[in-house]
Amino acid sequence: MQIVFKSGGKPDNLYGEDVYAVVLDEATRMREEAFFAVRTTVSYTGGLIRVIGNVKGRKNWAYRMARKAESGEKGLAHFVITAHDAIEAGILKQEEIDSARRDLPENIFNELYMAVPGEDEGNPFRIEHIRACIGPISRKRPKAWGWDLAKSVDWTVGVGLDQGARVCRFRRFQKPWLDTIREIREETGKCRAYVDSTGVGDPVLEGLQEDGGSNFEGFKFTGLSKQQLLEGLAVGIQKVEIGFPENSREIPIQSELEMMEYLYTRNGVKYSAPPGLHDDCVIGLGLGYHCLRSVKPVQIFT
Repeated sequence: MQIVFKSGGKPDNLYGEDVYAVVLDEATRMREEAFFAVRTTVSYTGGLIRVIGNVKGRKNWAYRMARKAESGEKGLAHFVITAHDAIEAGILKQEEIDSARRDLPENIFNELYMAVPGEDEGNPFRIEHIRACIGPISRKRPKAWGWDLAKSVDWTVGVGLDQGARVCRFRRFQKPWLDTIREIREETGKCRAYVDSTGVGDPVLEGLQEDGGSNFEGFKFTGLSKQQLLEGLAVGIQKVEIGFPENSREIPIQSELEMMEYLYTRNGVKYSAPPGLHDDCVIGLGLGYHCLRSVKPVQIFT
């Protein structure tokens, strides 16, 4: 007997001969073509396929197959293991589950710990909460700024929030670094601001901090720091503590929030926009909200 481990990233590599059993792990994150490939490899041997993984929305082939199994379709079986089952089996402790419930946004906790699929394909902010935060742009002065700097084809985005965490200023542009520094200084003034200082952002931050720019503070992105920043933003949105205008070509904050996805990895929850799309407005909003919370408690937006 030989056990072979393969990635599901390239389904063509999964075809083979004399395969007697297959396990597809994290199936909800695999392309359906991966299942097609392994299904054909067990046709001759009559081998079994076990499809396992965390719940991730409702719009994937694994979810559809699970529903077929639940309906009693011949040759299929469906099993659900939740955090409660793990506690009863002595694998997890109730304290850990309670901690995860506090730390994670509601929909992520429900999917990863309770096997309850979200309605919006794994969006970390939840569509209904995003739309509850929509309102007119504030006319008040900003109390905090968040600046996400352009990288390659991305945009430099600045989001200014008033004392109630409503968006009151918004800038989005692509310019050379010297012009970017000049524009950020002019827009921000002496208001406190968090600036993306990852990679190319380091010299930009240094330029902003020259000549008394002590109101600019760097924020370095790592897998963990981005997760924490966006989880904080998700909690603020779900509590309707943030306000931003309805989506438009000039201010596409709502659109970017609604397109965001998350992926559960061994190192935590990874947040990102779908391939080919942008998350600059989301990052700018997250930095601004984080900056505002670090200054004073946020007033509830109604």
